[in-house]
Amino acid sequence: MANITYIEADGTSAQVNVPDGWSLMQAATANGIEGILGECGGSCACATCHCYVDGLLMSVLPAPSATELDMLDNVAAERRPNSRLACQIKASAALDGGTVQLPETQE
Repeated sequence: MANITYIEADGTSAQVNVPDGWSLMQAATANGIEGILGECGGSCACATCHCYVDGLLMSVLPAPSATELDMLDNVAAERRPNSRLACQIKASAALDGGTVQLPETQE
């Protein structure tokens, strides 16, 4: 399980214990984090779970797949070097203490 902090665009933060194997998108939607829409249900087809990951997560996450990179070209908010799709990040103990910041818009 990983304790992940979600910071919404307005500065509201919430800590969520994310079960191993769950995506950060699943955990956000299940816990009422409004800054992640996840319209495609996690199939990496909509880019509405765009987030910015912190340095801890950047250091432990595998590189994004070609499909994720293609979808990141379609994000509504600014794409940054630390932009990722929350549906593609699976929780594990290595992510414990990580933070994701959510953009101002997903659409």
